[in-house]
Amino acid sequence: MSKVVVFDHPLIQHKMSIIRNKNTDTKTFRENVNEIGSLVTYEVTRDLQTKEIEIETPISFTKAKILAKDVVIVPILRAGLGMVDGIQNVIPTAKVGHVGVYRDETTLMPHEYYLKFPIGIEEATVLVVDPMLATGGSAIATIDRVKQHGAKDIRFVGLVGCPEGIKALQDKHPDIDIYVVSIDEKLNEVGYIVPGLGDCGDRLFGTK
Repeated sequence: MSKVVVFDHPLIQHKMSIIRNKNTDTKTFRENVNEIGSLVTYEVTRDLQTKEIEIETPISFTKAKILAKDVVIVPILRAGLGMVDGIQNVIPTAKVGHVGVYRDETTLMPHEYYLKFPIGIEEATVLVVDPMLATGGSAIATIDRVKQHGAKDIRFVGLVGCPEGIKALQDKHPDIDIYVVSIDEKLNEVGYIVPGLGDCGDRLFGTK
């Protein structure tokens, strides 16, 4: 079974308090989601493989290490976009794919409307990014598609999860490690995480 990692760093928890607050404006919300994206990247990538190369410093030749594989960020549109810049601040060479999935508000089932991956995704470390792991439907559908394109080293990176979404993702993809900042209490009757932070996409882009 995959591991579930919950981040408890004080800086991350401080920023989470800001984005949970219903009175936080769009600009501040977006900035803090972006900053959390940067902070969680260090832990998510802690075990990335490296390879040794030889370089020349101003003084002499020496051995050094670089990443052995490319990193591909796959945000689930549209809320996942809010974390991409933060991750790329830490890994500026990361490529970005996109999966557009919307959740039917009646059935809560995911529907795909866009898909675009960079060349070489099958050899890369893939970070599937979505701030909210609620029912798990969108994350499962996206990871299905990433695997169909040959990727094997895949991690899910989010902000807020709940027991129902984590279980659903682990049941369907037991090989995928899950990284979140908080595991909240539950889903409500309309599929929102409680206490959560509301609709992350709407709050990121000011559409409500």
